[in-house]
Amino acid sequence: MKSDLKGIDTRKVHALNIFQAGLSAVAPGSAIQKYCRRQGNLLTIASDTYDLSEYKKILIVGGGKAGAAMAAEIEVILGDRISDGIISVKYGHLAELNHIQIAEAGHPIPDQNGQKVALAIQTMVRSAKADDLVICLISGGGSALMPLPASGLSLAHKQKTTDVLLACGATIHEINTIRKHLSDIKGGMLARAATPATLVSLILSDVVGDDLDVIASGPCVADSSTFADCMDIISRYDIENHLPGKVVSRLKAGLSGQIPETPKANDPAFGKTRNLIIGRNINAINAAKSAAKNLGYPTIVLSSMIEGETRDVAQVHGAIVREVVKTGNPMSPPLCILSGGETTVSIKGKGLGGRNQEFVLAAAIDIAGYENITVLSCGTDGTDGPTDAAGAIADGTTVAQARTLNVDPLQYLSDNDAYHFFDRIGGLIKTGPTNTNVMDLRIILIS
Repeated sequence: MKSDLKGIDTRKVHALNIFQAGLSAVAPGSAIQKYCRRQGNLLTIASDTYDLSEYKKILIVGGGKAGAAMAAEIEVILGDRISDGIISVKYGHLAELNHIQIAEAGHPIPDQNGQKVALAIQTMVRSAKADDLVICLISGGGSALMPLPASGLSLAHKQKTTDVLLACGATIHEINTIRKHLSDIKGGMLARAATPATLVSLILSDVVGDDLDVIASGPCVADSSTFADCMDIISRYDIENHLPGKVVSRLKAGLSGQIPETPKANDPAFGKTRNLIIGRNINAINAAKSAAKNLGYPTIVLSSMIEGETRDVAQVHGAIVREVVKTGNPMSPPLCILSGGETTVSIKGKGLGGRNQEFVLAAAIDIAGYENITVLSCGTDGTDGPTDAAGAIADGTTVAQARTLNVDPLQYLSDNDAYHFFDRIGGLIKTGPTNTNVMDLRIILIS
């Protein structure tokens, strides 16, 4: 993990160490090991045991930023018992595999490679019979990495739709609700394709609340959302005129009953299907809490489910921090405040950055002058928006340092340009691909 920190101090080192502890706790290999073990022909996944001698073929499929690392650990467990497999991962998120193919694809905007691998995954699971076992490995990013447009739609339609949804500030729940209704693989459609095989889906959650049908748009999960929900989202953000006409037409046709809904809980496709979350944001927060305690910081966990506009969330965190400093409530310093989840940025400027960098910039403005406060926010996947940074770190002196260089933090915030702000001032955190993804981790240290 690299950070271009200028004037690095002990608190910043502590914050980075606490983040690393949280990151290590959600490593895909560790998560797979925790839930999966094999003794001879008996494969135990959580509380269920599968007799491998009863299955002719074992197929491994899936997609997500953690896909390669998850597949590598499954290969350790199952070895040459794996008949075939294919995983879609983000460019650069690789691992050396012997029995499972890896295909790189685009994220967050889906590309042609993603469409090819999604079709290959669908074709593979459709070949599965009643005496076969399909293991699906799902992690954050899987929705964009497995694009398979529904009949009448093209990849360009889905790309434009994703672009519009990201730009308007829609939440991941809202984005994936629409994605599921434009796809032949999401919203339980992969489970339908795998019928009548036994299907087990192992999932790393990157979604607030860990809703199974939202993570990677729930390819193996009964879909609780509807075409009506899709149209409500479009109306809420007033984006109908910005979306491709064929996308809007399909959603309206579904609303009127001309197109069947996605599979619901009573669908036969889920009769031999199990979905299991093996890693989530709170696991990272709990590990970060232990690390902070070992460094001498009493810790408060605000929530692992924080959503909302990034700047608003930063202001709330800033208010809590100032309350701690001024009144000692709810606890007196030293103190570590942790939170997780995934905020959104409504893009109004022309700058570069992501929700974590914008959170830190907004927080730095809010705590300006409080020299005993350090703020870190990073994505556990190592990517923050369309940048090479995972996030950023700042303290109560950051704004003053910027102004000595004639850099206006308010202007950079207004232009959604946190990346170039921290690139000039120092504070970008670059982890490279972490091969996991359980949303964001925010750390505030008060000494």
